[in-house]
Amino acid sequence: MSPDTVAILGFVVLFALMLLRVPVGMAMGLVGVAGYAYLTGGGPALKLVGQTSMRTVTSYQFGVIPMFLLMGAFVSASGVSRELFRAANTFVGHRRGGLGLATIVSCGGFAAISGSSVATAATFSTVAYPEMRRYGYPKSFSAGVIAAGGTLGAMLPPSTVLAVYGLITQQDIGKLFQAGILPGLLAMAMYMITIAIICRVKPDLLPTVPKASWAERKAGFRDVWAPLLLFVLVIGGLYGGVFTPTEAGGVGASGAFLLGVLRGRLDRAGIRSSLLQATRTAAAVFTVLIGALLFGYFLTITQVPQKVTGFLTGLGIGNYGVLALILVMYLVLGCLMDAMAMIILTVPIIFPVVTELGFDPIWFGVIIVMTVELGLIHPPVGMNVFVIKSVVQDVTFSSIFKGVLPFIATDILRLVILIAFPIIALWLPGLL
Repeated sequence: MSPDTVAILGFVVLFALMLLRVPVGMAMGLVGVAGYAYLTGGGPALKLVGQTSMRTVTSYQFGVIPMFLLMGAFVSASGVSRELFRAANTFVGHRRGGLGLATIVSCGGFAAISGSSVATAATFSTVAYPEMRRYGYPKSFSAGVIAAGGTLGAMLPPSTVLAVYGLITQQDIGKLFQAGILPGLLAMAMYMITIAIICRVKPDLLPTVPKASWAERKAGFRDVWAPLLLFVLVIGGLYGGVFTPTEAGGVGASGAFLLGVLRGRLDRAGIRSSLLQATRTAAAVFTVLIGALLFGYFLTITQVPQKVTGFLTGLGIGNYGVLALILVMYLVLGCLMDAMAMIILTVPIIFPVVTELGFDPIWFGVIIVMTVELGLIHPPVGMNVFVIKSVVQDVTFSSIFKGVLPFIATDILRLVILIAFPIIALWLPGLL
């Protein structure tokens, strides 16, 4: 068979394996090694497996992933999410829709420390959802706000998805984190505006709650000094050039551990649980990374990226027409796989197209992550929706999707804004 035929057959087998529920990393690794072995021989393919696996798990650069995952695990076990929600609630909870606003603000704060969308959605399903239901908020709205707020973990630094994008494309992770700040804050602002519009259109839908006293507000603000300090330490050191991204992850994990222990929020069981959680998640991420690298070698010898670049740039639909096709592809893939798998599988193929068209790779990383965020919540499959459903038993999938629809419209509008005004993502990286 010709290399083109082998490449096409490889993609068919890959998607067939994923439909059969084979883990994405395993599927990519199997197809990559089998295709590479067919074209070059079994010896080089087996040698490639050992070299790629060892190089990935021992790479200093890839160490940024388990470090930030460990930081997020310690923060979650320390109960920071509940403190953030309580503090935000004292300031905006009394407004109509205020508990929704508090959820968005606290999700943003938690995402800025944990870097995980799924963890943010799961955590606030236990923290914010019961509180909203206690005051009579509709199930669909409550779950929809949490699903949308959870997507902030994919954009706000330290975003694991942005870090993986940077590792795959050899882009500066620090600049990618800088580029995610303003789009992440824009997402929070637009979500809050969406809630305000819902309150204006349906004034009786969302109730109000009693206004907190200034003493309660001060107490709530005092509770969040620890996560604020941790965020300033990690992100400030990273942007100031004091730490490399990997060092920032190590400092963040150590800081989260010390703050949790010194404040009495992290006991022996919590430490053990955090270590196990971070290890499991890191193992899953590295499995996908190794599989993607093996699949990438297979793509390289079949010249798929070059041929895809030539095909898309030759369509005659212009740079933004090609970009629109790429984004539609990501929206479709969002129905089939999770965010990390989408990034790892597709970026090696799409990135050469983007650079050929002259788009800024840092800006494109933000655009791709924003599109991946949509995949986390849009029907018929949204990872955040499934996470919320697994935690909250009294709400249906249809109710969650109904509640999240206004926020999907908001995300599409935000995507258009970021495409029209790239400076929103590129301003901060350009300053440093």
